[in-house]
Amino acid sequence: MLFPTLVQAQWHVNLLGGFSNYIGDLQSRGYTTQQAHFAFSGGLQYDLTPHFSIIGNASYGRVGASDAYSNKPNVRARNLSFQSKIYEGSLLLEYNLFDLNERKFTPYAFAGFALYHFNPYAFDSLGRKVYLHGLSTEGQGLAAYPDRKQYKLIQAAIPFGGGIKFRVTDKVVIAYEIGLRKLFTDYLDDVSTTYVDQATLEAARGAGAARMAYRGDELKDGGPYPNDGTVRGNRKSKDWYYISGIRVIIDLPGRKGRSPQEYRARRAVYDCPKKVY
Repeated sequence: MLFPTLVQAQWHVNLLGGFSNYIGDLQSRGYTTQQAHFAFSGGLQYDLTPHFSIIGNASYGRVGASDAYSNKPNVRARNLSFQSKIYEGSLLLEYNLFDLNERKFTPYAFAGFALYHFNPYAFDSLGRKVYLHGLSTEGQGLAAYPDRKQYKLIQAAIPFGGGIKFRVTDKVVIAYEIGLRKLFTDYLDDVSTTYVDQATLEAARGAGAARMAYRGDELKDGGPYPNDGTVRGNRKSKDWYYISGIRVIIDLPGRKGRSPQEYRARRAVYDCPKKVY
């Protein structure tokens, strides 16, 4: 009874190329290619059964957004922007609705656990790259704002998503998938809550921190630095990022009797009889 399952258990290489983007205070659209960047991932997949697999992946992507692309005048007036590289390692459990040894395609879904590293930065008015984490742009880590803790650059996430697979050959499967990451921080873009007092921020982190915290004054009709407590971001919702693209699944050599044709032949021999007289 177990033999058809055991002969199907095998290893695969997973490769994915596509784009990465994020949802947050500078990008309110739920899913868009606007301001997206190239992303890729690679890893190994082990089939537990024809329907369930365990996948370990390493992924790289870049996310970013700018208020300049917003269709809201008050958001464009804020004039903030950011970018960040994303380095991620994940462990996933995947479920295939159909057995690809019997069909040419199947929808699938996955979920799991991930650790990722990010470090938001922006370019100042002179075009210089400035990392934002150490500037405490919203008072993170400052004694004057004890409730605002500094965020960590390595954090946990919950990846989940799905797609559809197509078998191309006995050894190769191609899929299109969308993978979302549920985050536990609102500072992927370094924007979350309210402006802090300009003098307090400059005294603690320097004038450059205040210049990166508010950039509306760089615009032609921009106003002065906002008062302490003025809304800067939406503290009620956490940030997200997602990776979407084409995935290629390739069988690793070394185990015999694992092609779809051979699997069906073995199952025909070892399965329980369908009719008993």
